Amino acid sequence: MAFETIIFDVDNHVATITLNRPDALNALNDELMRELAEALKDAQENEKVRCIIITGSEKAFAAGADVAMMKDKTFVDAFSGDLFTPETDQIMRVRKPIIAAVSGYALGGGCELAMMCDFIICSESAKFGQPEVNLGVVAGIGGTQRLTRLVGKSKAMDMNLTGRFMDAEEAERSGLVSRVVPGKKLMEEAQNAAQKIAEKSSVSVMVIKEAVNRSYEVPLSEGLLFERRMFHALFATEDQSEGMSAFLEKREAQFRDR
Repeated sequence: MAFETIIFDVDNHVATITLNRPDALNALNDELMRELAEALKDAQENEKVRCIIITGSEKAFAAGADVAMMKDKTFVDAFSGDLFTPETDQIMRVRKPIIAAVSGYALGGGCELAMMCDFIICSESAKFGQPEVNLGVVAGIGGTQRLTRLVGKSKAMDMNLTGRFMDAEEAERSGLVSRVVPGKKLMEEAQNAAQKIAEKSSVSVMVIKEAVNRSYEVPLSEGLLFERRMFHALFATEDQSEGMSAFLEKREAQFRDR
């Protein structure tokens, strides 16, 4: 499928989706979000894909939602059209791991998109922010909710109320990103992480993603019970037998996703 606002590539079991609106710093408009959702759906359904990377340009991962697209919308337009909901719902339905590789600006919707991924690797130039307050609105796809769960109330309030940006060092220190790397190494680091994931049992990988995400939705006791039951359930797989045998035999496991 030909895309206009993204570049979609599959290589060696990794799907890489590059946001590609350079003139708008990859601002998220209807077309980009629709194409992103479609590409993610394709990646989810492609049996060759075992991990997904979403990235942007060196200057901007995504500098926010497209203000020009939104400026003249009314409440009825946004509410009845359920602005951004179908696309973000599609992102959250993806069961395969998604890595955000962030360089430059990840602001507003761009920060929210990065947070919808399973973890973030960023370059030293990355800047995260929720500056919707400067536009007279509030974050609409997770900037008050996911950000608070990731960095805590104080920092989330600070960023949402003042519109200030968080640099890469602070983002790592606060738990927003998993690691910071030099800009020239960003995609290499993301690809290496994706390849490591692709080598694992896809069954256990999907279980891990589901279990970690559940930790944000349920009490600790329920989360621990779910984790334990999934641990027990994986003993029914061939991959558990292969993985433990390979460990004891001091060889690389050959997982078959069974």
